[in-house]
Amino acid sequence: MGEDKLTCLPGRRMLASHVDMAYLEIPSQRRIEIDFIVWFHFRTNLGGSLVKKLAALAMSTVAAIAVTAFSANAEDFKIGLSNGWVGSEWRTQMIEEAQAAAAAWKDKGVNVEVVVQSANVDVPGQIAHVRNFINEGVDAIIINPNSPTAFDPVFAQAKEAGILVISTDAEVSSPDAVYVGIDQKAWGAAGAEWLAKALDGKGNVVAINGVAGHPANEMRVAGYREVFANYPDIKVVNEVNANWDQAQGQQAMQNLLATYPDIKGVWVQDGMAAGAWKSIIDAGKTGDIAATGEIRKDFIDLWVKDKLNSGASVNPPGVMASALNVAVLMLQGKELKEPATAGQYKNAMYLPIPFIDSSNLDEAVKQVEGKPGYYSYTSQLSIEDAEALFK
Repeated sequence: MGEDKLTCLPGRRMLASHVDMAYLEIPSQRRIEIDFIVWFHFRTNLGGSLVKKLAALAMSTVAAIAVTAFSANAEDFKIGLSNGWVGSEWRTQMIEEAQAAAAAWKDKGVNVEVVVQSANVDVPGQIAHVRNFINEGVDAIIINPNSPTAFDPVFAQAKEAGILVISTDAEVSSPDAVYVGIDQKAWGAAGAEWLAKALDGKGNVVAINGVAGHPANEMRVAGYREVFANYPDIKVVNEVNANWDQAQGQQAMQNLLATYPDIKGVWVQDGMAAGAWKSIIDAGKTGDIAATGEIRKDFIDLWVKDKLNSGASVNPPGVMASALNVAVLMLQGKELKEPATAGQYKNAMYLPIPFIDSSNLDEAVKQVEGKPGYYSYTSQLSIEDAEALFK
C-alpha cells in the first residue's frame, strides 16, 4: 500500500506515494487547501496512528477536491490577452472581436473570462504582461508579440505553470507556444504577386513598410522581396518605413513621388495604403499607378469611388478571436487533427488569407456597410469552424 511516512518538500507536502500522483493532478490553489487540512490535522489529531489517519484523510480529501475542482473548472476558463502595440484601430478591433468570441462560448455552456493587457510597451513591458498572467493563474495566454524570440524563457515559465500559450498575428520561436494566424510571408507575397501581374511584370516599384523589426513586418517584407525577385523587369527603387500609420504613409508616398516620378507600382501595408493612395490621387496619378490597398471601410469606399487599380491581402483582426476559439478547445483536452508544425519555427497553424480585388470588391463593400470608417473587413474561425480542426 505504499510508504507509511510523510515527506515534506518546499512549497507543498508530499504524502504516501499512492496519494502523490492524485495530488499532482490538482490545481495549485487546491493543493494549498489540501496542505492546510493536512497541517491542521497534524497539529490537532493526537491519538491513533497519525500517519495512517493522515494518509486516509489525504486520500479522501484529494478525491473530493479533485472531483470538485475538475467539475467546477472543466468548462470555466480564464484567458489572458496581451497586445503590446495600440497604434491602430485594427488592434482595438482585434481585442474587441476576441472578447466577443469569448462571450459566444456561453451558448455552448462554457464560461470564458478574458483579462486584457493592451498598451504601447517595449518587449520587456510585454514580457511583464505574460508574467502578470502567470501570477494571476490564467488557463491560457494569447499574445500578439512584439518579438519573435524574446519570449522563449517566459513562455517556458508559463508552460511549467500549466498555462497554454498561443501567439497570433506574429510567429514566435518558442517550442512552448503555438501560433494561430495567417502566414505573414504569404500575405506579403500575395500582394506582390497581384502587383506584378497588374504591371505586366515590369516597372519601377516602391515599398512602404510598417514597424521596422516587428516580426510580422519582417516576414511580409521577405514575402514581397521573394516574389519581385522572380520578375527581372520589376525594380524596387526604394523601401521606407511608415510605422503602420496613415499620415506617415501619406507623407512617405508624397516624398517618393517627388523623388521617383516614374513610379508604376506601390507595395504598401495596411492603414498606410489609404495615406499612400491619397498622395497618388492628389498627384493626379490614379490612372498611372497600381498599388496594394487595405481593408478598412474608409479605404474600401475610396477604392470604389475612384475606381482604384488596387488589390489587398487580408490580415483580419479576427485572428485573435480564432486563436481564442482554438485555445478553448485545447483547454477542453481536444486534439488537433493535424498538428501545428507549419512555419519557420514548426509550431504554426495557418489560417486562410482572403484577398480582395475587383472581382470580389462588392462582397467587401457589403460587409463593411454601416460600419465606422476605421472598421476593418474581417473573418475568423467560428466555434464550429475551429471544432472541425479537432478530432
